[in-house]
Order: sequence, then structure tokens, then C-alpha cells
Amino acid sequence: MLKGKKIVLGITGSIAAYKSCYIIRGLIKAGAEVQVVITPAGKEFITPITLSALTQKPVISDFFSQRDGTWHSHVSLGLWADAMLIAPCTASTLGKMAHGVADNMLITTYLSMKAPVFIAPAMDLDMYRHPTTQDNLRKLQSFGNQVIEPQSGFLASGLEGKGRMEEPERIVEYLDNYFEKKDLTGKKIMITAGPTYEKIDPVRFIGNYSSGKMGFALAEECARRGADVQLIAGPVSLTANHPNIHRTDVESCEQMYEVATKVYADSDAAILCAAVADFRPATVASQKIKREGDELVVRLQPTYDIAAALGQMKRADQRLIGFALETNDEQQNAKDKLERKNLDFIVLNSLRNEGTCFQSDQNQISIITRDGQQDYPRKPKCDVARDIIDQLVCRL
Repeated sequence: MLKGKKIVLGITGSIAAYKSCYIIRGLIKAGAEVQVVITPAGKEFITPITLSALTQKPVISDFFSQRDGTWHSHVSLGLWADAMLIAPCTASTLGKMAHGVADNMLITTYLSMKAPVFIAPAMDLDMYRHPTTQDNLRKLQSFGNQVIEPQSGFLASGLEGKGRMEEPERIVEYLDNYFEKKDLTGKKIMITAGPTYEKIDPVRFIGNYSSGKMGFALAEECARRGADVQLIAGPVSLTANHPNIHRTDVESCEQMYEVATKVYADSDAAILCAAVADFRPATVASQKIKREGDELVVRLQPTYDIAAALGQMKRADQRLIGFALETNDEQQNAKDKLERKNLDFIVLNSLRNEGTCFQSDQNQISIITRDGQQDYPRKPKCDVARDIIDQLVCRL
């Protein structure tokens, strides 16, 4: 959470310096206050006027601001900041930082910094993989600095992105994750997400419109807050980004049931967000069913009730959260499900709220417990996930 945080952004002499504008914009949008410190070489790639216009603060580059003895205090900056981010950080600056060569304002600020320091290297591949650069990086990490390396990218050598500065949005996300609440550290959370497909024949299935967005948002939120997340995903086209998310892909209700009952036994909590099919074909044709006659009858039988099974398994030290998507008698149906399946609370959403359910990036929920109901306004699903996890944390 970057709101109200004070960030010193160090910019060095790299061609990637132009990306610092996007970093500033992302930090400020997240609510942070940004003070730029730039090296003399950095000013050759981007002008202080541009940076000052974005931060609404004078850019600091020299020790002395005027010839009358007025000077910039690197010590004060070190005390003011909640974090220092050096992006882009060249091989030259890495070396100076590692060996205490305080010949510019950026390095003296770094050496005076009381807050955590984040480094985003930017250089060509040969410079990056040189033993000297690697030694400097290891030394800086041993000092407690955090190095932000790219998660993606392609170079002709076949190495993935090494040396190239990480993209601005990822850097901002990295800092945001650092300041995020860590109230789930040490907890194991299981989450189900997406639809299930129940086969009719090799090419047809019974399914639903679930995109998995809500479940994946919950997984990311739990992981950001320190949890080890086991994500059981039905057939969706989404990607889980956080390294604390361990994903298992399934297709049918039976497959999800088998994984969920196994994983829940070793979990502190489970959030059942998947839209699991309630029925499946009694028989599955081994070959594609041809179009013959005036009608086709498909006999259905109930699938496994995953929520009920986990509710029976639940120990006193475990929590179980369910979802209810209703079209009528919403509150009563959700309360009945809460009791029948031994849930700790249930998240209710309704198809009556257009644009908040399947495929949407937004949701509007109510959280129902045995003690009452709390209604929430329409929000992006990432914010809804935060509300849900806040409720879970209170019960762990």
C-alpha cells in the first residue's frame, strides 16, 4: 500500500531513464509522494524540468543548490523517505553503491538512507553478466537491498530479460507489494476459481460463464498479504502472477473435488469461489454425438458437493468461505447454504446487479455471517477481494 508513502527515486545515466516518468506516474497514482535525485549523467537522458513537472518538487542533482552556500541534505532525505528506489541503476552506480564511492548526490543519499532500498538494474547483457557486476549485486543484496529483476522479456542470446530494466508498472507493483499488509504470513489458503466442464461427448460439455477473475483476485490478494496459496483453477485463460501462488488446473467437478479434499486437510482456510457444475451427464459418449432425430435427451446426475464435503471435514482451527450466486430470494438462499455447508461466512452476489458477475471486472457483494450481513458498494474485483480477505483475517 503506497498511499502516503515517501519515495526517493534515484535516476542514473541509462537509456532507460525515460521510463522513470512512468514510474513516477504510477507511484503518484498509488498515493505516494516522490522526490527525484538524479546523477549528472542521468540529466543527459532526461531533463529535470520534465521530472519536476511530474513530481511537483524540484529535482535534486547537485550538493549545492545555489552559490550562496545553500545545500541539499542527503541526511535529511535519508530520514524523510519510507523507501528509496534506484531505477534505472547502471553498472557504474551499482559499483559505487557496493564500494561506498560517494561522488554524487545519489550515492550520498543512498549511504544515508534509513529506509529500505530497491534497485532496478539497467544495462546491456554483457555488462550485466560480467563477474564484477554480479559480485556487486550480491554484495548489495547482502547489505539488505532488494534487486528488482525483469520477470519477462527476450534477448537474442536466449536469456530471459537479464540486464533490461523491469517495466515501470512491475516496479510500482513490487513496491506496493512490499508495503502491503502481511497479516496472512505463515497461513496456507486454498482457493477454487473458474468454472468446471462436464463432458457430454469428446467435443461438448456442460459449463457456465465463469471467467475465474474473482477467484484469481482473491489468490493474488492472499499472496500479497503473505499467505501460501493453493489455487485450484477450472478451465480459464487467466495467469497467476505472485510467486506464492501454486496453481493446479482441473476441468471437471470430480477433479476439483479430488484436489480440494486433499489440499484442504493441510490448509488454514479455503475460499470456494469456483462456479462448480451441480450436474453432469450420467453417461459420456465415447464419440461425437451425431445430429439425428428431432431431439436429444441427456440424462444428468448430481456432481460432488465440494462445499458440503469440506464442511464435514472442517476442524475447529480451520475456516471455510463460500460463494452464492443467486437470482431470487438471495439472502435466504445464502443463509441456508451457510448453515447446510458449515461455512464461516458466505459471499453473496446477484445476477440482478448487471455487469458485476460473469466476465466482469467488477463485483457487488454482501458478506453474510450467522450474526448478520454487511453490504458493499460496486467495486473492481481486486478491491472486493481485499474486503473479503479483511473479513477472513478477523476469523483466523
